[in-house]
Amino acid sequence: MEAETSAPLPLWIIAIAALSPFPISAAVYAYGPGHFADEALTVILTWSAIVMSFVGGVRWGLETSRETPRTARLASSIVGPVFAWVLILARGRWPETWLLCGFLSAFLIQWLFDHTAPDVPTRWPRLLTVLTLGAGLSLGIALEQALRL
Repeated sequence: MEAETSAPLPLWIIAIAALSPFPISAAVYAYGPGHFADEALTVILTWSAIVMSFVGGVRWGLETSRETPRTARLASSIVGPVFAWVLILARGRWPETWLLCGFLSAFLIQWLFDHTAPDVPTRWPRLLTVLTLGAGLSLGIALEQALRL
């Protein structure tokens, strides 16, 4: 892949804007009016699933742009989205703490996996670190609140 060390400003602006549902929903869930808590939890869980799927799609796109895509890398790109789908389907059956821990763990595992990914633009790990940090801190705040309930 072509090496680029820094992402252009518009990419950062869009990436940060795409992160905004994480801290907003976590703050409303943990510190906002109680009657908004369920909706805020729905936002953070569904946004987690959407972002996990988006990142899997990016991974798929990066791999399919290769002359000879690697089957294992292609297959691994669907693990996060499938895991996110299972967590969403488990809502109402599993405690919220498990769901929040599941998404937090999935983002961390995805971060580790993508930091060892060969042949990706050098800006990809940095972008993913910001995404993981934003999602992880927000999920941690929501998890702390869920443990108190």
